[in-house]
Amino acid sequence: MFRIPLLVALALSVAFGVGIVASVSALKATVGFGAIALGPWVAFPEAQTENTDPYAKAHRARAGKLLYGGAEGLEFTAAKDTAGARLTSLCSYDITGLTPPARFWTLRAAGADGQPIGAGPELPDAFNAWTVLREADSSFVIHVSPRAKPGNWLAIRPEGAFKLVLTLLDTPTAGSSGLIDLAMPRIVRTGCGNA
Repeated sequence: MFRIPLLVALALSVAFGVGIVASVSALKATVGFGAIALGPWVAFPEAQTENTDPYAKAHRARAGKLLYGGAEGLEFTAAKDTAGARLTSLCSYDITGLTPPARFWTLRAAGADGQPIGAGPELPDAFNAWTVLREADSSFVIHVSPRAKPGNWLAIRPEGAFKLVLTLLDTPTAGSSGLIDLAMPRIVRTGCGNA
């Protein structure tokens, strides 16, 4: 008597469970389509427009991220260095060069979940266009390391893989199609362990 309802309930439970797991894994696997890669830096310029794909919309909604307008900002992330090796907080890196034109920019280190991974409340965990020390030609060198470095030091905790997030605000590049011609900062590994 209870065999048929039990089988129906079991089938529905399996179907809903598989659907939920598949949806969550799809959201974790991608932030959308239409990525533009400039060296190790990756951006999704269409992710903030009304024409974006459903995965990007769902990813943003799940993360609770504020969307910038089409010409207000553009977020680049880098999970690898310029040589193609995955970024790990057990190593030290230098970010060198210039940023694309922008009224303001920020740079921070983040974990796989996008949350900041600063080393502590008294240590520098982000830089921006106003706080970075520059060379005479307006270029900069930012040292990303779990150990203190002179100059621009972005402190991180030695916990494993991380990514860098460079956000350009009020930039003409966000609304243009000339993203391919942009010069992005280089990410160079300078040592690992105690080196």
